[in-house]
Amino acid sequence: MGLKATLIAAAASVALIATPALAEFKLDDRFTDADGDLIADIPTDPSEQIDPSTLIFAYTPVEDPAVYRDVWAGFLEHMEELTGKNVQFFPVQSNAAQLEAMRAGRLHVAGFNTGSNPIAVACAGFRPFAMMAGADGSYGYEMEVITYPGSEVRSVEDIKGRTLTHTSQTSNSGFKAPTALMKAEFGMVSGEDYDVEFSGKHDNSILGVANKDYEVATIANSVKARMIERGVIEPDQVEVLFTSQTFPTTGYGMVYNLTPELQEKIQEAFFSFDWEGTALAEEFGKNGEDQFIPITFQDDWSVIRTIDEANGVSYECQ
Repeated sequence: MGLKATLIAAAASVALIATPALAEFKLDDRFTDADGDLIADIPTDPSEQIDPSTLIFAYTPVEDPAVYRDVWAGFLEHMEELTGKNVQFFPVQSNAAQLEAMRAGRLHVAGFNTGSNPIAVACAGFRPFAMMAGADGSYGYEMEVITYPGSEVRSVEDIKGRTLTHTSQTSNSGFKAPTALMKAEFGMVSGEDYDVEFSGKHDNSILGVANKDYEVATIANSVKARMIERGVIEPDQVEVLFTSQTFPTTGYGMVYNLTPELQEKIQEAFFSFDWEGTALAEEFGKNGEDQFIPITFQDDWSVIRTIDEANGVSYECQ
């Protein structure tokens, strides 16, 4: 499957369509952006705002959602205290399901993976405002091209004529960035110089390579680090062929039409959360992350929008 294909992000509702022309990033027609910050404005008409008694939260499905239900439990209790709402963890199974849930009004607060942020903003009214970072404010992860020891793929150039396993079409490190990089730095075009298959998630790709089911794959090294730390795989089961520049990690935010007061309380929940001794710190501390920092989609996701443009991608919401 090459870039000329239509990439369906959710059946008959949100489509990521590759087009040959580069297009300026724009929101779906049902949203407004009067201040020009590239995210949907909160509706000014109170009748268009929502104030649900239960907030639904979902974390990007980079791995089995069951892994993260307990990890996020303490944080969600903190959000309950600040907002006065019940908060439920929604174990989404795919990026497409997460996008569709927010677009349909079934998801209120979420962490969308790096590559999904643009389509979530454009088509689902997602308003990202936070990202995990280290104590010194550093953040991000790298895309890696990995194989297994003894594989016949000893360099990125060896991928030519073979099959490269990606995670999903909405993933930055799992698909978008490596597709652009393969063309720009190695002169290979997806679907022409090499075949493509999709594993669905980063842990599927990492386990697939470790178990020699996939020969070569593109993944986020932050996910790999957490899997190694938990003993899911051993470090010597995979070999790294290429490491990219650093990208912003998961963006956290909420749907655009929550009341302004509720949106303020949700932001406060993120920035006032005490990480020390929590399951969140134990899990994400494996990547050196121990706080939430403020971000803007306009500035911090500019490199990701540039990658989409380089791939000839624009977003059409159906």
